[in-house]
Amino acid sequence: MKKIPTRFKSYCPDQILLLPPDVRQWLPEGHLTYFIMDVVSDLDLSAIYNAYSRSRAGQPPYDPRMMTSLILYGYCIGMPSSRKIETATYEQIPFRVITADQHPDHDTIANFRKTHLKALASLFVDVLQLCQKAGLAKLGHISLDGTKVKANASKHKAMSYDRMDKTIQQLEAEVKQLLEEAQTVDENEDAKYGKGKRIDELPQELQRRQDRIARIKEAKQALEDEAKAKADAQRQTNQAKEDALQEEGKARKGKKPKEPSDEPAPKAQRNFTDSDSRIMKDGASKSFEQAYNSQIATNEAQVIVGRNVTQETNDKKQLKPLVEDVKTTNNATPDKVSSDAGYYSDKNVEYLESEGIDGYVATGRQKHGEKIPATPRGRIPKDATTKERMARKVRTQKGRATYSKRKHIVEPVFGQIKEARGFRRFSFRGLENVTFEWDIVCLTHNMLKLFRSGFQVQRA
Repeated sequence: MKKIPTRFKSYCPDQILLLPPDVRQWLPEGHLTYFIMDVVSDLDLSAIYNAYSRSRAGQPPYDPRMMTSLILYGYCIGMPSSRKIETATYEQIPFRVITADQHPDHDTIANFRKTHLKALASLFVDVLQLCQKAGLAKLGHISLDGTKVKANASKHKAMSYDRMDKTIQQLEAEVKQLLEEAQTVDENEDAKYGKGKRIDELPQELQRRQDRIARIKEAKQALEDEAKAKADAQRQTNQAKEDALQEEGKARKGKKPKEPSDEPAPKAQRNFTDSDSRIMKDGASKSFEQAYNSQIATNEAQVIVGRNVTQETNDKKQLKPLVEDVKTTNNATPDKVSSDAGYYSDKNVEYLESEGIDGYVATGRQKHGEKIPATPRGRIPKDATTKERMARKVRTQKGRATYSKRKHIVEPVFGQIKEARGFRRFSFRGLENVTFEWDIVCLTHNMLKLFRSGFQVQRA
């Protein structure tokens, strides 16, 4: 019996045309790539276009629509690296579709992002307006939270204030010794070869040490300036309290506030790579990292409606700035605000009340999965403090129901940003640039929410 050969699908790796000539047919309809290209076409990129010269000399630059789409798509899928994006324009179809099969190199991509970083960050508001149009950005109940994102700097490149003086003394002693050695060598060489000859090694060693001394002194001065400014601000606050008590004819309760020191704390640190970053404790790993404290406010649709980046290691002073950003960005005031105990202070609760916002701020830490105990029966005591009143409010039946939503409103967003998209480290340095990059991270999060909602951009 004759054996019938097995049939296979046709395989022609030498085929000349592997893809349809229309790049819009290279991916299935409804792909994220097409959505981002449509959204970018609808955004106001005038700030980017206006930065270009009208000269026709030299090679023309890449179209800003393409470059913006390329960068935003990279952030959406967790690929902010310009080198990886360049490689992807050759190897990955979505990137080839965005670039229309053009291949900007990584320097061009990096320079575009750096040059137009502020303009790209400003698109956060435009994308948020699209979310409002889609009904995703309502400000009923918003929740606040913060996370530590690593700085583009090593914690090993930092130095504490008390170590700076010791290091400067050590380096100055080394410089003195090198100068003495150089003088001896010069005298010996002058005697042997004649004047005008010099060696190269010692001046380089001297230059390295002198440069390091200058950098340490600059960092030391910056810490001292910060400490003095903080002390002056504290003195003004203390004096304002004293003046208020005198006007009211009241006596101060307790001891007089301690006079603030103009000197930095011995353990105060400065990083030589990114001086704006700070040593912070990561909540998940419990390790200390050179980082920034990145803040968000999200609504019940998990859309980011407010954002901020701070050098503060905790969240206590971030509630008001974050809520103010929500109000400014959305031209509206939220009805309810919930946050964990890291945001609690009497001033924060009083601020929410003054704004007419129904606040639910935890007053103490809870273990994971621990239920909020029920509130005591009876009326609230007249002499109850602000903290005691808030604690009772969060423990009421309504308070427990409202506060419990926080874990579904804000906590998953950081999981989506850091776990799903892998954004754990900033690409830029300096508080201003890091803030702009955080805006891009937040706006691309909102773009993904918009895409998954089925929203369609109306193209002209």
